Amino acid sequence: MPTRILGISAYYHDSAACLVEDGRIVAAAQEERFSRKKHDAAFPTRAVDYCLKEAGITASQLDYVGFYEKPLVKFERLLETYSSLAPKGWRSYLMAMPTWLGEKLWMSDDIADHLEGFEGPILFGEHHESHAASAFYPSPFEQAAVVTMDGVGEWATSSIGVGRGHDLEIVRELRFPHSLGLLYSAFTYFAGFKVNSGEYKVMGLAPYGEPNYVKLIKDHLVEIRDDGSLWMNQEYFTYAHGLTMTGSKLEQLIGSPARQPESLLTQREMDLARSIQEITEEVMLKMTAFAHRESGLRDLCLAGGVALNCVGNGRILREGPFEQIWIQPAAGDAGGALGVAMSLWHRHLGKPRQSAESLGTWERQNQRQKAEGTRQNPLPKYADGMSGSYLGPKFSEEEIAKAIQAGGWIAKRVEPSAVADVVAEALASEKVVGLMQGRMEFGPRALGGRSILGDARSPKMQAVMNVKIKFRESFRPFAPAVMREHVADWFELDGESPYMLLVADVKQDRRIPVPAEADKLWGIEKLNVPRSTVPAITHVDYSARIQTVRRETNPLYYDIMAAFHRRTGCPVIVNTSFNVRGEPIVCTPEDAYRCFMRTNMDVLVLENFILERTAQPVREEDESWKKEFVLD
Repeated sequence: MPTRILGISAYYHDSAACLVEDGRIVAAAQEERFSRKKHDAAFPTRAVDYCLKEAGITASQLDYVGFYEKPLVKFERLLETYSSLAPKGWRSYLMAMPTWLGEKLWMSDDIADHLEGFEGPILFGEHHESHAASAFYPSPFEQAAVVTMDGVGEWATSSIGVGRGHDLEIVRELRFPHSLGLLYSAFTYFAGFKVNSGEYKVMGLAPYGEPNYVKLIKDHLVEIRDDGSLWMNQEYFTYAHGLTMTGSKLEQLIGSPARQPESLLTQREMDLARSIQEITEEVMLKMTAFAHRESGLRDLCLAGGVALNCVGNGRILREGPFEQIWIQPAAGDAGGALGVAMSLWHRHLGKPRQSAESLGTWERQNQRQKAEGTRQNPLPKYADGMSGSYLGPKFSEEEIAKAIQAGGWIAKRVEPSAVADVVAEALASEKVVGLMQGRMEFGPRALGGRSILGDARSPKMQAVMNVKIKFRESFRPFAPAVMREHVADWFELDGESPYMLLVADVKQDRRIPVPAEADKLWGIEKLNVPRSTVPAITHVDYSARIQTVRRETNPLYYDIMAAFHRRTGCPVIVNTSFNVRGEPIVCTPEDAYRCFMRTNMDVLVLENFILERTAQPVREEDESWKKEFVLD
C-alpha cells in the first residue's frame, strides 16, 4: 500500500493543502480558489477535500498529516515580544489572544475535527524548514544550497540550508524582529498597499522611481551585513507590537505621512518603491553569495515570500555565484503545505528521493553546447517534481457541457485539435482571451491553466487589459509567455523560467528607439512610450517577467503560442492571471464565466468550448458589478 501524507498550511494567509503519495505530489491547492476569498487564511477544508478526491481516497486512508509550522513556538514568540515591549502592544495583544487561546493552540484537535475518520499521527514542521523542503525536494538538483526569506515564521525570518539527497539541514537563521520580508512589507504599507498581497505592486512600481531614499534607509533604518543578515532599527517600525507596520517616527523621517490606500500615487511612492527594491536586491545577493561560500555548492533553491521577488531572482541568476537556481512556484505560505508533506516523507520517514533526469545535468550540457556552437534541437527534457505546478482541479468536457447548459451560456464546441488555431487567430486580431484548460495552477502565478491571454505586439494591450479587463492600477506590467526554444531570441535569458519567477531584459535588437522628449517624462507618464516590438510586456526599464513554455508540460498552451508564431512570426504572448483585482484566480467553469462576463474579454475558452462575449445573454448583475467597481 502506498504511503499518503497530507500537508496543511493555515491561519495566517494563503492557507492550502497538499497530498503526497510515496514522495509524488498528487494534488495541491489554495483554499482561496474554492472559497473565493482572496488570501483566505481559514482551515483549508475545501482544498483538503479536493486533494482527497483527486487521490480517490478518504481521510481514513491517510497515513500522516503534517502542519507547516509549530504553533506553540510561534505563541512563545508572541508572548515574549509582547512582554518585552509592554505596555506597548496591549491592544494588539487583546485582539490576538482569543484566536490563539480558542483555536491555534489546539491545532491537533482542530485538524482531527476537520478530518473525520483519520486516526494517524499529526506532526508539526517548522515554518522555514517547510519552506526549505518545498524548495529543495521538488527541485531537479541532487544537492543544492537552500535559502528561504519571508516575514516571520516561529522565530526565523530567513534561513540558509544545505540539501543533499534526502537530507536537508538548516545551518543559519535570521531571527525576528529583523526581517527582509517585514522590511519590504513595511514599505508596502507606507506606500498605501495591502501587506501580504501588495508587495508585488511595489516591485512593479519601482522602475518608475529613482533610488532617492536608499541612503536614508541605510543611515537610519537598516544595517546590511556582508553575509546578507540585517539589523533593523525598531524605533521606526510598529509591527512587533502594533496593528500597523510603521508609525509617526518613519513619517517624520520621510517628511510626509504614509499614503492612504486608494489615493493618488505620487513620485514619492515610486521613489520609495525603487529604493526598497534596491535594498532588497542587495540583501538577496549578499545572502545567496554567503550561502554559496558556506555550502560550496553550485546550485541554489529558493522559497519564502521574498522569493516571489522575480526582479531580485533575476539578478541572483545573472550576477550571483550559482550556476543555476530553482524557485518553488508556491514560494509563499501556501507552499508550506507542500513542504511539510515532502519533509515528512524524506526526513521523518527517511525515504530517498526518486531519481530523475537532472536539470543540472542537461542545462549545463545545454550551456556547454551553446558555447561550442554544437547545441541541437530539440532541447533536452526538463525535469522537476512540480508537474509544471499544474496540481489543482481539472474539469472534463462532460462537466463543462453541463455547466454551459445549466447556465444558459452560448458556446461552440470545436475539436480539441482546433482550439490552438482558434485562440491564435483571436489573439492576432488583438482580442483578449480567457483560457481555462487542464489542471489549475498551485501558487500565485497563472501559467496557462487559468490565464488571460493577449497580443504582446499590441501597443494598446497593456492599458486595455489593466483598465478594462483586470480593473487594476494602470502602472502594473504584464508578463510574457514564450516558447522555450525561442526565449534567447527575444530576452536576455537562455534557460528555464517555467514558473514566471525570473525577470530579464528584452534583447537590444527587439527594442525600438525612444523619442528624445520621452527622457523628460516622469513616473507613470513613461508607461505610454512603446519600448520594443512587444510593448505590451516590456516594462519601462526594458525588463520582463518571463514564463518559458514547453509542450511536454502544457501541450495546448504551447500549441497556442506555436500557432500564433506561425501567423505572426512572434512566439511571445501576454499571460496574466484569470481574475480581476481583489478576487482569486478562477477555479471552476462557473468562476471563469462570471469573470468573463464582468470584464471586456472577447473570447472565453473552456477546454474545447469557445464562447464569444457578444453572443452571451446580458446579465444585470454583471453590468451593475462593473459600474460599482472603483479603480485606484
